[in-house]
Amino acid sequence: MPVFAGARTAVLAAISHGTNYPAGQDAVKGLVEQTVIKAAGSESVTDIQLGHVDVQQPDPESVLSGYAPKEPAVLVPLLLSAGFHVNVDLRKAAEAAGAGRPVVVAGALGPDARLVDALEQRLSESGADPATDVFILGAAGSSNAGAVQDVKTTADMLAERLGCPVQDSYLSFAQPTVHDAVSAARAANPDKRVVIASYLLAPGYFQNMMTRQGADISTGPLLDVVGGNADVPPGLPDIVLDRFHQGLARL
Repeated sequence: MPVFAGARTAVLAAISHGTNYPAGQDAVKGLVEQTVIKAAGSESVTDIQLGHVDVQQPDPESVLSGYAPKEPAVLVPLLLSAGFHVNVDLRKAAEAAGAGRPVVVAGALGPDARLVDALEQRLSESGADPATDVFILGAAGSSNAGAVQDVKTTADMLAERLGCPVQDSYLSFAQPTVHDAVSAARAANPDKRVVIASYLLAPGYFQNMMTRQGADISTGPLLDVVGGNADVPPGLPDIVLDRFHQGLARL
């Protein structure tokens, strides 16, 4: 694991959105468990705890309150783009920690080439074929322009990887909607399958919506649960640890 120059030590607080769906909870727990394994022996990570900005407990403030008042912490968003939760909710949590505790909010997980690796893995599992299919990247959506741009960047990265166009699309807030993107792709390519690459982190409400947008194929989320076990693409724990170290360098 890379150690940044001047790095100290801190708690890694991995903060997800939160979900009521047991499969989504298990998938995110699986990511954190794999991160713990990869962080074993690190001189920088003193502890790793999972928290949530919504739906589930503990919330970020509760996670931080479990440590000594001056224990440094890096809040790592288990979120694909830097939208409202990263820019507002987690920053408020960092401010609420008080002047005595050094706290920093790390960057979102994406865009990142290792997320594109995971998207490719899910597409391969689905039987999609870049030579014959039409591809759409389906995201949750955000009112934050930066978060939307993150998705567009990821769509461009996936297009370069697949060697064919990939249209970004959204279930909420931003345009085009996933349903409209599917309809447009089908109208323009009536003899081809339309494939949605789900750019969602884990099973839950939005993933269920994604499967009902009219595509021929809709992949599973980046994190999934298969046979009762969390299916965590190998690059994702590395992204979490990289975001931690990038945040630690700013403490």
